[in-house]
Amino acid sequence: MDLAFFSGALLFLFLATLHYLLYLVYQNPVVPRVARYALYLAFVCQTLFFSTRLVKGGMPFGTNMYESLVFFSWCIVLSYLLVTVRYRVPVIGAFVMPIALILSTAAAFLPQKGIEDIPPALKSYWLPIHVTLCFMGDALFAMAFGAAIMYLIQEKNLKRKKPGALYYSLPSLEVLDTVSYRALTIGFPFLTLGIITGSIWAQYAWGSYWQWDPKETWSLITWLIYAALLHARLTVGWRGRKAAWFAIVGFLAVLFTFLGVNLILSGLHSYN
Repeated sequence: MDLAFFSGALLFLFLATLHYLLYLVYQNPVVPRVARYALYLAFVCQTLFFSTRLVKGGMPFGTNMYESLVFFSWCIVLSYLLVTVRYRVPVIGAFVMPIALILSTAAAFLPQKGIEDIPPALKSYWLPIHVTLCFMGDALFAMAFGAAIMYLIQEKNLKRKKPGALYYSLPSLEVLDTVSYRALTIGFPFLTLGIITGSIWAQYAWGSYWQWDPKETWSLITWLIYAALLHARLTVGWRGRKAAWFAIVGFLAVLFTFLGVNLILSGLHSYN
């Protein structure tokens, strides 16, 4: 049953992403509404997917790469739905939803889709708390990343004597900078709490708050990047281009922490 929900989520996520990309080219107001309805259905299917696995195995997410990829996708969809309630910029879906689709598609190609048993030391209520906080922070950073990419494109359009076709599809630089900043200011506390709860969980599971595991080290590096960005925005007044590039670098660090560390480096957080 969980695979049926996963397949449905992947289908609706593909339809949503396709329509957001179409809206980027054809500014038809009906297109983003279709995309949003498809996204609602994708979110429902993803939620049912995790609910089913929770009932079957007791641990709904975060125990293997397959679940983590889908959960990261779920968090991105949720973050997008929440952010766009406040900021009516549906076109950002064309830059953020492909990330969620790629994550879910990658999960579909993984051979391990069963519910795995985890060591007794890791069976703790800290697992869902820590994983949810970290992935929600990362999802909001994905929103900031999408807005930053759009900012750089729009800035380049404005510098041209004849703006490109996307100039009329993208919001103003001010709106994009604001969306990126709001996503960062909400995502950073999530990441901070995720690292703190992870340390508490590590003490419970392994007897030490910090062991300089590759995942822990890169999580700290990612945290420092975003801390530096927010500090620069608040104290030095960084806006626009510099902030956009920093948001992009930060999200690349997020992806390496999530995927690169697991695929290249081995440690306590490595998936089987």
